[in-house]
This record gives sequence, C-alpha cells and structure tokens, in this order.
Amino acid sequence: MSLAAFAGRRLAGAAVLLVLLSAVIFAATAVLPGDAVSAVAGVDASEAQRADVRAELGLDRPAAARYADWAAGAVRGDLGRGFVGDRPVTEVLATRLPNSLLLAGLTLAVTAPLATLLGLWTGLRDGAGDRIVSTAAQTLAAVPEFVVAALLVAVLAVWLDILPQVSVVPLGGTPLDVPHALILPVLTLSAVGLAVATRLLRASVADVAATPYCEAARLNGVRGVRLAVRHILPNAAAPAVQALTLTTGALVGSAVVVENVFDYPGIGRELQLAVAARDIPMVQGIATALAGVMLLVLLTGDICARLLGAREGQRR
Repeated sequence: MSLAAFAGRRLAGAAVLLVLLSAVIFAATAVLPGDAVSAVAGVDASEAQRADVRAELGLDRPAAARYADWAAGAVRGDLGRGFVGDRPVTEVLATRLPNSLLLAGLTLAVTAPLATLLGLWTGLRDGAGDRIVSTAAQTLAAVPEFVVAALLVAVLAVWLDILPQVSVVPLGGTPLDVPHALILPVLTLSAVGLAVATRLLRASVADVAATPYCEAARLNGVRGVRLAVRHILPNAAAPAVQALTLTTGALVGSAVVVENVFDYPGIGRELQLAVAARDIPMVQGIATALAGVMLLVLLTGDICARLLGAREGQRR
C-alpha cells in the first residue's frame, strides 16, 4: 500500500472516530445531573422562569435533535454559543487553544531530547544505572499529575519561593507575557511525559540492539556512540516516533489536569469550567476539538512511523 493510500485510510478512519467521539461526548454531557439553567437564570429563579430559560436554551428538546443541530453546525464551522456568557465556542477555542498548544510544544521540546538520550543510555546498558533510571521512570509514570504538581509547588513555590504558585496572566495578555508562569506547568508535564517516553524508548532501543545486524556490527568492532548513531537510532526511529506520539497524546489529558492546578489560561481550564456549569455547547465543542487534536497527533505519528519504517527496510 502506498503512503498516500495509507494516509487516506487513516484520515477517513480518524474522521469517523471523531464523529463517534462527539456523539459519546454529547451523550455523556446530557446525562450529567443538573443543567445550565441555574447558572443562567440564577438560584432564586421561579419554576416558570427556569422553564422559560430551558426553552430558550433548547434544553426542552430531545437530546438527539439537539445533537443533530450541533453536528450540522459543526460541519459549517459553527460550534454554537455557550449557555453561560453567550460566547461563541470557536472564539473560546481561538483564544485558549493556542495557550495549550504552547504549553504542549514547550513540554515536547524538553521531553523529546531527554527521553531520546535516556532511552538510548538505558536501552544499551544492563547495570545499576539502567535499573535506577528505569525504576525511577516507572515510579514517576504511576504518580498522578496533580501529585507531581503539588510537590513542585511545595518545593519551588512555597519552600524556595522562586516561582509563582499559579500562572497569573494579565487580562488580554498571553502566557508569553509572563514566561516564568510557564515553568511549573511545563516541568510538571515534562516529568510525567519523560517517564512514559523513556520507558517506551528504552524498550525500542533494547529490541533493536538485540537484532542480528546490531550483533554483527558489534563483532565488527562498532560500539558505543558509533553503534548508537549508525545502527541503533536509524532503526529505532519508527518505534521512537510512535512512543513520542503516544506521549504527546497523553499530554492532552494531562494538560487538562495541570492547567486547572495552576489556573493556566488554556483550553483545559475552560473545559473544567464548562463542565462545572453544565454548559453543553462549550463542553461539546472543546472536548471534540481536543479529541480532534489527539487524533491528528496520532495520525501524524502513524504516517511518520510508516515512512521511517519503509526507509529502515531499505537500509537493511
């Protein structure tokens, strides 16, 4: 199968999956207890006022009809308006999603090179150093993001008092206006991502190092850095890309938690606020957009791995 055909099939599958995910997200939101009526009408509103607000928001219509209208609008690029604040969902995405992408990009810039170096070092060794790093990575990967965040805040923000506890961004500004506010969120995501990526890359490097052509290279005197650069890295590139892709996908879920811990002005923070207010259009739009970003990352990783795998086969 050609690369174009492979990419086309993957893209079609991702599109179908995104539609199914949007339906699941809508259904999950619809069955949550409570609705946005209290937030819009106020807690002191009478039953008649609440009924008027419910009708105005369209919440008195069947869920299937509301989802069909939302899906029809989404095809046209209209994700609706939030119940709370009457903000267009696309406007919120345009404002907040770049902040989350900045956070993810900085995290990858830290994680990718460190994970590659640690994965190579541990995958080519079988000693105390390998066991220590592997155990530390396994332990850190099992620790929830909010625990890592709390520990970093306790040490760097409270004890040493060198970083702010929350990411305070000026009204109308961006996180780049206060770069130091990015440090703790990036460190938290990098710690979790590095642990996962190192374990995956170590396994890939160890598998490649045990192959016959690497054994033949060692018998011919190729060792150390030369072995890693000429034989290990090129042939471990495809699984390494897949490992980093999985790590990037995991960052989407982790970012939602981390943004709320540090009050970071990203799309994850907006999602949490929308869920708390039962703002169905906002939850639907943001969650579907996040699912789309994750599927795009996985699709890109699959295509890159396929391309690198083909080149690896040619080299062999």
